[in-house]
Amino acid sequence: MRPPAPTRRTTRWAATALALLTATAGLTTAATPTAQAAALPNGFKSVGYLPSWAGSVNAVQYTKLTHINYAFALPNSNGTLQAIPDTGKLSSLVTLAHNNGVRVSLAIGGWNDGNDSAFEALAANATSRTTFVNSAVNAVTQYNLDGIDIDWEYPDPGASAANFTALMGQLGTALHSRGKLLTAAVVSGGGTAEGVQTAVFGQVDWLNIMAYDGGSPHANYDWSIAAANYWKSRGLPAAKTVLGVPFYSRPTYYTYSQLVALDPANANRDCTTVSGVQQCYNGVPTIKRKTQWATANAGGIMNWELSQDTTGSTSLVSAIYDTATGGTTNPPGRTGPVTGIAGKCVDVASASSANGTAVQLWTCNGTTAQNWTVASDGTLRALGKCLDVASAGTANGTPVQIWDCNGTGAQQWQAASDGTLRNPASGRCLDATGPSSADGTRLQIWDCFAGTNQVWRLPA
Repeated sequence: MRPPAPTRRTTRWAATALALLTATAGLTTAATPTAQAAALPNGFKSVGYLPSWAGSVNAVQYTKLTHINYAFALPNSNGTLQAIPDTGKLSSLVTLAHNNGVRVSLAIGGWNDGNDSAFEALAANATSRTTFVNSAVNAVTQYNLDGIDIDWEYPDPGASAANFTALMGQLGTALHSRGKLLTAAVVSGGGTAEGVQTAVFGQVDWLNIMAYDGGSPHANYDWSIAAANYWKSRGLPAAKTVLGVPFYSRPTYYTYSQLVALDPANANRDCTTVSGVQQCYNGVPTIKRKTQWATANAGGIMNWELSQDTTGSTSLVSAIYDTATGGTTNPPGRTGPVTGIAGKCVDVASASSANGTAVQLWTCNGTTAQNWTVASDGTLRALGKCLDVASAGTANGTPVQIWDCNGTGAQQWQAASDGTLRNPASGRCLDATGPSSADGTRLQIWDCFAGTNQVWRLPA
């Protein structure tokens, strides 16, 4: 079972075009960073693939990444590995990454023109499985790597899936006993995804979900989040769910850096027309929005791939880092429950991060639906979204909800000395309708009078 288009298709044409366009646009590579590595909250991972055939190790923004996967080594049917491409580049990558506290894994597999016959053969035989595990461990040792990323595209449901599970179990035992990582890249969903059995979830440190090459437009927000939620629905823990994002367009595989070189405004779009063909990709706003979701609901963001990014203010790696660490889209602040009348907590209904989800009172339970950040930009944030006055309303009784953070007055809240939370755009205060302290009481805005249903206790 194969998708209609490859998921790791970076052709020689694309690499050549990138080089030519970079030269003509006058783009320069960044100097080797010397700062410490990214410190992302709650173990959040920013994972980037770096191909052997594209990109300079000196251009990588190490300080904004936690993990890099070097792509690709290819297996043989007997379990040995083919020669790793450009081992000099790999060794330089490991040195620079480790100097910045970033971990490097060797990615084995890739699309390989849809030919996974070597994986099928080696996984089906106990002897060749052992040979493969030994080959992978030897590569880790020889190049001072931190782990292995398996990118078998794709094990099929049935015997192939069982063989994949056996392979991953044996490889995981060998790597984990040495303090090394085991991850895998997996398809976004559909029947092919059933080739990865749930037993694999316990064998890996995380799965890199290739949530691209699908959706209309390409890799749009809703389709991508549904892909991650599919894996979570099968039992993949949130901490092991790493959402993949594309740094290229479909249908013609322009790199993001090419598109920005053509028109800097493309950095803030998701589709643009090139030579009469609409190209769709993920611009900065969508990357930030996906990262906001992932910080609340997943374990990290993965990108394919680093050589396709820009530097400076349009960089997608920077957009991920800024959002995950509390940059302009997620400012720092104190975090915890917000309590009101009768000690009830401000709660996002059903713990849903969907735009428009009601905000209500509920008995305090310590869940993420009640974990609010009082941010330095005047917003209140939960589940990666902002507390928002519906439709930017200003009238008494306008309900509040969560919504993508957008910097508008509908999302500004000022704490007053009398315990109220005032929305300056309307001049009204956050209010528990009723007044009531019952579970499910909807919150709204109302004229400020500091009654018990308008007094809120913020995190210390």
